[in-house]
Amino acid sequence: MDGRQGARCTAFEGTRRIASGALGEVALATKAVVERGPTGPVLVFDDDTSEPIELDLRGSDEDVLRRLAPPPPPAEEPKATRGPGRPRLGVVAREVTLLPRHWEWLAAQPGGASVALRRLVDEARRDREPADRLRAAREAAYRFMSAMAGDAPGFEEATRALFAGDRVRFTAQTADWPSDVRDHARRLAAAAFDA
Repeated sequence: MDGRQGARCTAFEGTRRIASGALGEVALATKAVVERGPTGPVLVFDDDTSEPIELDLRGSDEDVLRRLAPPPPPAEEPKATRGPGRPRLGVVAREVTLLPRHWEWLAAQPGGASVALRRLVDEARRDREPADRLRAAREAAYRFMSAMAGDAPGFEEATRALFAGDRVRFTAQTADWPSDVRDHARRLAAAAFDA
């Protein structure tokens, strides 16, 4: 795993919610279900993105938790081998391809191209934050709904309501879904309606 032991997630056995919470806790609850023999497919979803999470449940509980623990920090490079730039600030050099008129404009900005690009990116991030949050919430809800309720009655209409921002219609279309799936989908979708 990638050191996300504290990440929030939810696990399902078929349409029944097994556990929800920190990844370590959910992994152990999922392991117990798998060891007793699940009655349906076991899926674990990241609560922020609804991306599926693959768990290695082999071995003891301690083995499972150890694999979820963050890796040790990398050893710091000696100063002599460090390249130019500002690595302590987290500056990363990458190639950017622009037209000559763009480079001319950037060069004329106070502080030069790098400062101007960072400022433009920060402004765009700030201006787009509400729209980005709404998009991410809709995508997370849709990703979960597709995996867990893709063949449920009202799925297509619920999806249309989600992307239209119609909470009332979404609630009506998900009413007949299995309760744990319905409740989780509604919780995820709430962020899309509230944004």
